[in-house]
Amino acid sequence: MARTHALFEHDADFGVIGRGTTIEEAFVAAAEATFGIMIDTAAVRTLETVPIEFEEADVELALVTWLNALLGHARDRRVVLGRFELRRDGAHWEGSAAGEPWRADLERGTEVKGATLTMLSVRAVDGGWEARCIVDV
Repeated sequence: MARTHALFEHDADFGVIGRGTTIEEAFVAAAEATFGIMIDTAAVRTLETVPIEFEEADVELALVTWLNALLGHARDRRVVLGRFELRRDGAHWEGSAAGEPWRADLERGTEVKGATLTMLSVRAVDGGWEARCIVDV
């Protein structure tokens, strides 16, 4: 299964869906979908790298933790992120995100405030994995 991402409407918020061959790839695709709401991630230069590391045994809670960690680092550092990597060893998750400071010629989309537990799901589908949740905008 190739890594892909998508959005679905949910009242005033957005649903993000990440799909991939592995759980980690599905989480990366969910991050791409999340940041794709805010910016054209293809236009983001990879000038800064932000490390992300956390412990979470529950894969569904790990998705929310991953997305919220990325959003928090982006806000704290005033950067936009566009490239993501993630590895897992049991309950230990380690990854990174690359991006750049906001610049005037980047077209801003809708700000994502955080990932929620609403409609949270991480499951095996069609020989791969799908990770989804609602993000608050």
